[in-house]
Amino acid sequence: MFVDKAKIYVKGGDGGDGLVAFIREKYVPEGGPGGGDGGDGGDVIFRVDEGLRTLVDFRYQKHFKADRGEKGRNKSRHGANADDMVVRVPPGTVVLDDDSQEIIADLTRHGQEVIIAKGGRGGRGNTRFATANNTAPEIAENGEEGQERWVVLELKVMADVGLVGFPSVGKSTLLSVVSGAKPKIGAYHFTTLTPNLGVVEVGDGRSFVMADLPGLIEGAHEGVGLGHEFLRHVERTRVIVHVVDMAGTEGRDPFDDWLKINEELKLYNAKLEDRPQLIAANKMDIPDAEVYLESFKEQLAARDLEHPIFPISAVTKSGIQELLYKAADLLETIPELPMVEDLVELSERKVYRLDADEDEDFVIHRDNEAYVVESPSIERLIKRTNFSTQESVLRFARILRKKGVDKALRQRGAKDGTTVRIGDFEFEFVEQE
Repeated sequence: MFVDKAKIYVKGGDGGDGLVAFIREKYVPEGGPGGGDGGDGGDVIFRVDEGLRTLVDFRYQKHFKADRGEKGRNKSRHGANADDMVVRVPPGTVVLDDDSQEIIADLTRHGQEVIIAKGGRGGRGNTRFATANNTAPEIAENGEEGQERWVVLELKVMADVGLVGFPSVGKSTLLSVVSGAKPKIGAYHFTTLTPNLGVVEVGDGRSFVMADLPGLIEGAHEGVGLGHEFLRHVERTRVIVHVVDMAGTEGRDPFDDWLKINEELKLYNAKLEDRPQLIAANKMDIPDAEVYLESFKEQLAARDLEHPIFPISAVTKSGIQELLYKAADLLETIPELPMVEDLVELSERKVYRLDADEDEDFVIHRDNEAYVVESPSIERLIKRTNFSTQESVLRFARILRKKGVDKALRQRGAKDGTTVRIGDFEFEFVEQE
């Protein structure tokens, strides 16, 4: 089974909680705080494995969650960081955010890695909060939650040569003849619904991977027919073999077919117009094919277009060896890595930034009688705060005053007893004297 699209859930591990503890040893009077920090949660990392060819495994496992960091220990010992979760994906996988459809990473090279969901930081233990004025703090932070999201994986076939052309022009038959692949072949449109791959042995010691790509129709660049399901695979191929029904068995003009397919490729991605292309004039064993071929060559010359034409018959296997030799020769002149759309090396950078500016702005608006404060940094602060201790509550209140939240609420009309909502938490506003 070839699976080229999957939707999965990923979550980085939560950070471990910091510890409130005090040193209590026989010869260490008034030992002070000894609570250690919690460990960081594990990241979810995608790693390219050239041994994989499909996304079929993601049909059966759709949730990937890294482990949580260990809680802080006494004697100021740090909790252990959790191990990262490594998810193996095949080369050619593009990772998109399901909500924004933004490309997160484009993974092409064996061993390439990218962090998809960052683990949460461990909370600080009470040792970190000791000051000259408070030598025995009972404050410790909760670990941060790991990042989570749904992502879409799209696999673009990693093939050296891609067979393109209208439906039923003989692409699947050609692939079955030149390789060990056994694609489904039928005398009706869209017999091929997913790409078929085959290894082609040229016969002189050279070999390459050929992909029989689903048939194309007008409007495919806008998603008509198989549309984008087809075109995204073409981007990965280094050489295009354009298969044309030179006998016109479907009642269409071969040259007109060739123009329409090339126009769809160009409209989808202008760079495909410059991709090396060989024309496989198929079905030459059928009467009138020679007449169409001469007309095809004349129209090609009239437009000053130069593309090598190879008259072949996938049924009788005539002319195929010359086509394979030429494809192998072309591949030797083209870089091994597939030529893809311009992505700013997304896979070489960190996709997410967990540590936003703590002094970032906040927004306040009314929701009926309640005041709602929106600020990612304050929401993270709430999740890190352990509200079971009075000292932690007072520290949280001091931070809000320092950020100017209290003042802004008063200016908006908040009074004693007014409900204030921050994230999933609700508080009662208390006017300080």
